[in-house]
Amino acid sequence: MAIDLGPLWDFNRPELSEQRFRAALATVEGDDALILKTQIARSWGLRQDFARARALLREIEVAALAAGPEVQVRWWLEWGRTHASAAHPKPPSTASASHLSDQATARRAWQQALGLARQARLDGLAVDAIHMFAFVDTEPADQLRWATEALAVVEQSDQPAARRWEPSIRNNLGYALHQLGRHADALVQFERAVALRQRMDNPEALRVAWWMVAWTQRSLGRYAEALAIQLKLERESQAAGQPDPHVFSELEALYRAMGDEARARHYAERLKPPASSP
Repeated sequence: MAIDLGPLWDFNRPELSEQRFRAALATVEGDDALILKTQIARSWGLRQDFARARALLREIEVAALAAGPEVQVRWWLEWGRTHASAAHPKPPSTASASHLSDQATARRAWQQALGLARQARLDGLAVDAIHMFAFVDTEPADQLRWATEALAVVEQSDQPAARRWEPSIRNNLGYALHQLGRHADALVQFERAVALRQRMDNPEALRVAWWMVAWTQRSLGRYAEALAIQLKLERESQAAGQPDPHVFSELEALYRAMGDEARARHYAERLKPPASSP
């Protein structure tokens, strides 16, 4: 049984995760050691140190691609992520040759990861690979297609590693539907994501899920319902010591839509960076 990475990961603090992976390396060998090294590379990618991540993946490539299926899948996933991911800067409107090359490399890597994951019945990693294609296929219709395919794997799987993906995938599905103007359908997915998040111990992720619901309610003209949620999120994020500019932005938009310019200006002011000291 492969090492459990869940307790070692803190995606908001990749430097801490790296420390945990390195500590765990002293206690394992073989495939588990290789898996940990792929995650160290991922932690560097999250910090946008893609060259360092690729160097480590190159260092373990021969051993990783001769190892068990989970190691191979994770190697290909991370190789792709070093070329395209949420951590990469948004490309310019006219993509450069190097950007297109990176996208092609990422696509090939994720195709390898997906094929191996399906073959080995590693459903959670299959979902991971599928959801990454949205970073190279950025049109809403393509994102809808990939989210739908990922959700099908989740719903057909009895593996906890796959089932844990459901709220994230429903969020992705809802976002694609929202981008396509299908707001009512999007709201259904976002509300399902909330219901799933409520069963989990992750208050920050639950607040994000509620934000998506309220955002979509505003798009549907359901201002009072959206306002109630965003005001609740404002209180919760303040109490958690994490004031959320996305909440302020929505409150500004909601009050403006409702004709309350004074409150809209209040939240517009909250969005401004603090003045620097002379």
